[in-house]
Amino acid sequence: MSDRLHNAFYSEFDTEQSEPAAQDYRTSFRRNRDRLIHNAAFRRLQGKTQVFLSGEYDFYRTRLTHSIEVAQIASSIGHFLNHSAPQLSPGCQIDPDLCEAAALAHDIGHPPFGHAGEGTLHRLMQPFGGFEGNAQTLRLIGQTIFTSGGRRRGLNPTRALVDAVMKYKTLWGEVPAQRKHFLYADQQPFVDFVCAGRPWPADLAPGAPRNQLRSLECQIMDWADDTAYSLNDIVDGVHAGFVTLGGVERWAEANAAPEDREAVGYLRDALRHGDVERAMNRRIGRLVESVRLVERDNFLADLSNRWRFGITVAVDARREQQLFARIATDLVFRSPQVCQLEHKGGFMLTRLFETLSAHYLAAGGPRLHLLSADFEAEIRRPELDEAGRARILCDYLAGMTDGFASRIYKRLFDADFGSIVDLV
Repeated sequence: MSDRLHNAFYSEFDTEQSEPAAQDYRTSFRRNRDRLIHNAAFRRLQGKTQVFLSGEYDFYRTRLTHSIEVAQIASSIGHFLNHSAPQLSPGCQIDPDLCEAAALAHDIGHPPFGHAGEGTLHRLMQPFGGFEGNAQTLRLIGQTIFTSGGRRRGLNPTRALVDAVMKYKTLWGEVPAQRKHFLYADQQPFVDFVCAGRPWPADLAPGAPRNQLRSLECQIMDWADDTAYSLNDIVDGVHAGFVTLGGVERWAEANAAPEDREAVGYLRDALRHGDVERAMNRRIGRLVESVRLVERDNFLADLSNRWRFGITVAVDARREQQLFARIATDLVFRSPQVCQLEHKGGFMLTRLFETLSAHYLAAGGPRLHLLSADFEAEIRRPELDEAGRARILCDYLAGMTDGFASRIYKRLFDADFGSIVDLV
């Protein structure tokens, strides 16, 4: 069954995959979404930190619940534009399954212990090509997710899905001392795939100019992510006692501009009435409906409607989202309690990486089996150089949940922890 029969907005260019795929009753985008949901890398997000360490309390968001919320918002943006944008019509619309798949995938490359984990792995991987959460997501869905048989291969994503999760298009090493917002140096084939091999125009130099050129669904996913974390981090901060009425009032007095008065007042009223969660949920609809579909001109616009069209977000909505994000950053993420836990997570990842590196990267090869069997087989591949083996170690650490990383750390370094009968 051809995807073109379902939706004329997309063409065979958009649905092309690196390997032929069996057709069934689903569209290619729905198959991509389904494969993401039924994958271990996605399930492990339930054990990875969003704001507070996973498992600390059962009502705080994890990377998994955050990703589900982003997917719902991204799908809603797609449905809203299909009903409101004059450029679209029945039979020629944005595919909500593609928007949802991009949102479900957007965080699967993130390591344990939140942003501290990402920063730590990037520091440790500096000699070997760096670490970036978005590049790791692309590596997972396109290259290295384990199949049930232990073989490494990607999810065989469509060109549109690869493009929808590819927030950045600058490669590591193209911009001197680039600390974030890059793809790994060996991911040029993905860029060639989404751009059909076309050379970049001279005005789109590596760095910000190139990274700002994103497909329609990538823009939708990114705004859904911004919407979800800025509002929901506030809610989790309230539940944890970091965001209080007095704290918000003091913060606003020192930091808020006159244009922020309405949004700050909305949050203050919600705190006074004790219904912050419902209030923030209502705000999601406002941010969804702030999106408009626009036509744009770029060097890929003739290849796909995903590049011919993009979105804009109303200035007041963007300002409100950034305001809530700043409040969460200042009152929650910069609190001593959260910073102390981030430091601990970074310390554990550092010791794990250094120990595994000494064992697997040093001359003479590994003497003990410290990795799981599938990673042992990978890292022993004879064609790998030191950087390639370091990348396998990075995959191993990045794929850990918070709890798994803590248990491995204790087993290696705590003399009173662990048993030979431990399974994990």
